Amino acid sequence: MENEVKNKIPSLSDYIYILFKWKRFLIVNLLVVGLITTGLVFLIPNQYKATATIMIPPDNQMGLGGLSSLLGGKSSIASMGSKLFGVSNTSEDLLLGILNSRTALVDVINKFNLVEYYEIDDNNFDEVLKAFRSDLYSNPNEFGMIEFSVINKNPNVSAKIANYLVTLVDSMNIEFNIQRAKNNRLFIEKRYLQNVADLKKAEDSLFKFQKKYGIVAVPEQLEVTVKAAAEIESELMKKEMESYFVLNGYGETSPQYLGLKSEIDLLKKKVQELKNSNDLGSSSNILFPFKQMPNIAMQYLRTYREVEIQQSILEIVLPMYEQAKVEEQKSIPTIMLIDKATVPEIKYSPKRSVIVIGMLFLMLLFLIPAIFVFEHTLSLKEFKNPLQQKLYSLAVKISKFYRLRF
Repeated sequence: MENEVKNKIPSLSDYIYILFKWKRFLIVNLLVVGLITTGLVFLIPNQYKATATIMIPPDNQMGLGGLSSLLGGKSSIASMGSKLFGVSNTSEDLLLGILNSRTALVDVINKFNLVEYYEIDDNNFDEVLKAFRSDLYSNPNEFGMIEFSVINKNPNVSAKIANYLVTLVDSMNIEFNIQRAKNNRLFIEKRYLQNVADLKKAEDSLFKFQKKYGIVAVPEQLEVTVKAAAEIESELMKKEMESYFVLNGYGETSPQYLGLKSEIDLLKKKVQELKNSNDLGSSSNILFPFKQMPNIAMQYLRTYREVEIQQSILEIVLPMYEQAKVEEQKSIPTIMLIDKATVPEIKYSPKRSVIVIGMLFLMLLFLIPAIFVFEHTLSLKEFKNPLQQKLYSLAVKISKFYRLRF
């Protein structure tokens, strides 16, 4: 029967009874820890959080400026321009990147003497940067705006830093946009100057071609040549028919036939000149031999096409070049301040009640298992190892100190 009692599995009431028996030990330790923790947390200085809210103007192109609008409805060119100049829909990421850059953070640290504020040993600047980053929060909110939050022991300083960050990010972004606009201008300027040189070269080639062949407008002049040839051929056929009838009526030696024959020979000569002569261009600025027409037409089309291509490129590049020069001179604000950071009146941290409750909870997690270990050790009749002997001695001392009854 005794063995059954000894091997009985403890119930919940047994555990509750043990805790009740050790209640003085539990309560006193919790009170001591609670009082010590409370005293310590009040030594932790208050931290204040100041927040400034900004947004990017909807029409701000972040560096491309008016170039995209200048491209107008030419969607393919506008798309090319956006890729060319790095325009994207992540302007918020760009601002956040500027804010978290080492340059911006070092500027703030030096301005507000944060090296002294963080009291970093050996004035390790990387440690100061790390500490400041932990007190700096910058994230887009649910409305698409960006919030700059700064935590500092001094509420006035936290507000000043947050507002200064807005000014600093704006000035750095303006400088960044101006530099990018300068790079854009240099790129477009190079292409513009190349286009001007190519256009002049094409115009010179067209001028030389026109001067060489005496051509002003190839299609029109070739059309005149074809019409002239058709009229001569028609007149030749007419004269040949007349000569046939005159030959039959008056004979080969008649003055009428000889006159027609001279006209026919002249017309035939003109037809041959139009078809094969190489000297026709020197005697006429309008008519050209058929033999040279394909070569003239091909050279003209190639030369004229190059002029048209370079002219079309100039129509696109020149406005972009002028706009790029304007963008390079712009220094207007790139962000809008929605909410200026005000001096916070309510502390942000520490959460003293949370710290105290958390410490009491951790203490419970330590004390309750310790109580069950002590209770088990006190119930032992013999000890298997020195550790159990030491635990038994400790449990006896604790029970006497807290005047526990067993």
